[in-house]
Amino acid sequence: MTKIKELRDMSDEQLQATINEAGETLFRLRFQSQSERLNTPSEIRKNRRLIARIKTIQTERTAAST
Repeated sequence: MTKIKELRDMSDEQLQATINEAGETLFRLRFQSQSERLNTPSEIRKNRRLIARIKTIQTERTAAST
């Protein structure tokens, strides 16, 4: 799990790459959860929260720059 401080230290490009990766992982986990049993069901929640944290940081940066 990525800590909020680590996320804030990332550049905008790194954040975008991380959010893309987390989105793909979330898609695969959702697909897998419908077709078979997940080994760690909490991974879906972790990825959703990671995406939300990154979007919050991106919104903060956008608001700060205007």
